[in-house]
Amino acid sequence: MTSQLNTPVEGPTGDVGVSLGQREQKPVTVVEPQRGIASLELRELWAYRELLYFLVLRDVKVRYKQTGFGAAWALVQPVGLMVVFTIFLNRVAGIASYGVAYPVFAFAGLVVWTLFAQGLLRSAESLVSGSQLVSKVYFPRLVLPIAATCSYLVDFLIGLGLLVILLVAYDVQISASLALAPVFAAQAMLAALAVGIWLAAVNVRFRDVRYTLPFLVQFWLFATPVAYSANLIPDRYQPIMALNPMSGVVQGFRWAVTGVERPSLALLGISTAVTLVALVLGTVYFRGTERTFADVI
Repeated sequence: MTSQLNTPVEGPTGDVGVSLGQREQKPVTVVEPQRGIASLELRELWAYRELLYFLVLRDVKVRYKQTGFGAAWALVQPVGLMVVFTIFLNRVAGIASYGVAYPVFAFAGLVVWTLFAQGLLRSAESLVSGSQLVSKVYFPRLVLPIAATCSYLVDFLIGLGLLVILLVAYDVQISASLALAPVFAAQAMLAALAVGIWLAAVNVRFRDVRYTLPFLVQFWLFATPVAYSANLIPDRYQPIMALNPMSGVVQGFRWAVTGVERPSLALLGISTAVTLVALVLGTVYFRGTERTFADVI
């Protein structure tokens, strides 16, 4: 917190009045510690919104620069996983898809999962990859993981376009629940950011994060009902599954798009609460360690 004090200056005779020293005095800036939510200085993010926009644009351009297929690479991972899941889980293992074609069932979960996974991976690396900015220019460091997460909205929209084609091809009826799809997509981004800002701050000091994170994301994929229905999980394990924030997101998004397997309000409530708590605590931790980033990065 800063404030300016204009202190009167005594003249040569000891009286307070117009003098050369008073005319030349400058405002004094007083720096005071802040407490509570004000210490997070979240209003700075709005002041730097143009920087956020250009960082998102830069990430999108760099990701597909000088590539033969361009933005079509956004479909490689979800489509490849859809094919693998369809062959081995649906055809071989007999995993049911509850009233909708399995390719649609799997791809609906993979579209929103890929938004989360790519946003998490990119945000966790955002400070290290942007070390030149962090060490030379001041700006709210939270801008970097936020921009990294938001940049994968373009990939998500491309995948959403293919999902629409699949819905038409398999004659899936669209219901009013489709209006909730953007809500679950936004929650996936918040979940990616909540974990990503934790890992981004840790990654500045311990570069082990970049090696362990791919394994974490791979494990997280199979712990989330993406390729299988949550109904296959025994009731006694349902509360544990609800602690995974992506369980509610995947189920909710799939239901919003296909109309099958409507998630319970309890599952959605717990998943949302876990996401918000992780986001708040992650932001506090990030802000608390932010002052050391430029020194150790």
